[in-house]
Amino acid sequence: MAENEQLIADIMEVRQRLRSLFAADRADPLFSSHLTLSQLKILMLLSRHGTLSGGELARMLGVGLATSSGMIDRLVVQDLVTRSEDRHDRRVRRIGLTRAGSKVIASIVDAGEEKMRALLSRLSAEELGVVARATALLVRAASPDPTDAVPDPPHPVPHPTHPTPDPTDAVPDPPHAGPAAPGFSGQA
Repeated sequence: MAENEQLIADIMEVRQRLRSLFAADRADPLFSSHLTLSQLKILMLLSRHGTLSGGELARMLGVGLATSSGMIDRLVVQDLVTRSEDRHDRRVRRIGLTRAGSKVIASIVDAGEEKMRALLSRLSAEELGVVARATALLVRAASPDPTDAVPDPPHPVPHPTHPTPDPTDAVPDPPHAGPAAPGFSGQA
């Protein structure tokens, strides 16, 4: 069990290093945004759930209705969200993203996807196979229903013309290099 704890600590340390490297990129649209963290949370929730009532949004944010109403007001002024009447209950106001709000969220998500794609493109086919299998294992562990989990990815065949990563940019191996976890040998 101590070995597992050490491996977890090593993974968390490398993950922190990766976050730091990503955060150093000031070209990310998140840095050019003038949104507060609370406003960004609202946009993310609306992006994920579609329109929500003011009460639903307040509960998801963990704030009172008056507090969320003020945050929503500021987003309405910026033309990032709209308020509309609920079709079934005129007393309820539905909050939804405007086209501009959708673009803000899409630009942030797309930037992250592009960053990850660029990073992954620097790996060999064998390394990509390890990352694919590790990602599938994480999704499986996070899934409350194992039947919703993604299947294991196929084992890729290394491609001889794939560029090799620049070793000067590599993250050093974790201090503890015990035996590889099952399924992470990197072999097909």
